[in-house]
Amino acid sequence: MKRRVFLKTVGAAAGVAALGAGCAFKKGGAQGVSASLPRRKLGRTGRELSVVGFPGLALIHHEQERCNAAVCDAFDRGVNYFDVAPAYGNGQCETKLGISLQALKREDYFLACKTKKRDKEGARKELEESLRLLKTDHLDLYQLHHLVKPSDVKTALAPGGAMEAIQIAKKEGKLRWVGFSAHTTKAALEAMQNFKFDTVMFPINFVEYYTRGFGKDVLELAQKQGTAVLAIKPLSWGTWPKEGRRTREWWYRSVEEPGDIELAMRFTLSQPQVIAGIPPSFLDLLDHTIEAARRFAPLDVEGTEKLKMMASDRESIFLAEEQQVAMNLPGWKPVYPDSPHECGGHHQIG
Repeated sequence: MKRRVFLKTVGAAAGVAALGAGCAFKKGGAQGVSASLPRRKLGRTGRELSVVGFPGLALIHHEQERCNAAVCDAFDRGVNYFDVAPAYGNGQCETKLGISLQALKREDYFLACKTKKRDKEGARKELEESLRLLKTDHLDLYQLHHLVKPSDVKTALAPGGAMEAIQIAKKEGKLRWVGFSAHTTKAALEAMQNFKFDTVMFPINFVEYYTRGFGKDVLELAQKQGTAVLAIKPLSWGTWPKEGRRTREWWYRSVEEPGDIELAMRFTLSQPQVIAGIPPSFLDLLDHTIEAARRFAPLDVEGTEKLKMMASDRESIFLAEEQQVAMNLPGWKPVYPDSPHECGGHHQIG
């Protein structure tokens, strides 16, 4: 889309303010900055992704003008991987991201979206709506979103399930590669053992890994299969303390100091098969994460010991979901009602 069309779409005043100094590389791609932000090959796909992904959910906190500027700024600094889902603000984040991305050439960025629908018809409708809101004719990656129970996987992969719609859409050229996101080990392994996914999106985080080995089984199987891993919650510092002030309104705590962010990203990006990490959905944390990733170096002994100490008194944000799955009780009790995964949308502004 040409600049004049884009400005007409979002409003001339907002567009000029947002794009005046941003998206400097949109005509020729981001080659001028990609060297400063490492990129890695996305498994079997052959595509190269920035090691930091843009968290589309972060756009829930801002008006369109700020969203435009954020997308352009991230792109100009080397980010070419953008992630979003219908559940993020009930389509609000898809809408905002779709408008912002019109400033870029479609071939210059990698766009990933998801579906929480498990049936064929529901997934087909949700995919079409995502394409409409994101203003594109195809997605680079489409993922089954928030798999928790093995039964979720079985339903999605069964005849008449979401995977049928996904496979049809792939043949039609509406998506290129197929992945999933999961919050429990059982769901992730069930998916990986029953379908050849191109990507696995899973929590790869120092607190979860060092306190209970969460993520090890998924990483090991991904390595055997040659499957690319996209890490979520890389900056998580576990649950919020029961007492004391929260630094921001969010369902889990994050490391926030630049040095701690750098260490956390060094851990995540040092794990086998991990291609990229997506920071929490706040633009200031995205900014710090990009800077940390520019200085990436494999985690050493000193860094490992510091992270183990930082994790030692923290509680897992995924243990309760794993326990519910292990007990295999009927029904499902939301662990974090204010999580965008539980409520199907997101209402927090902070």
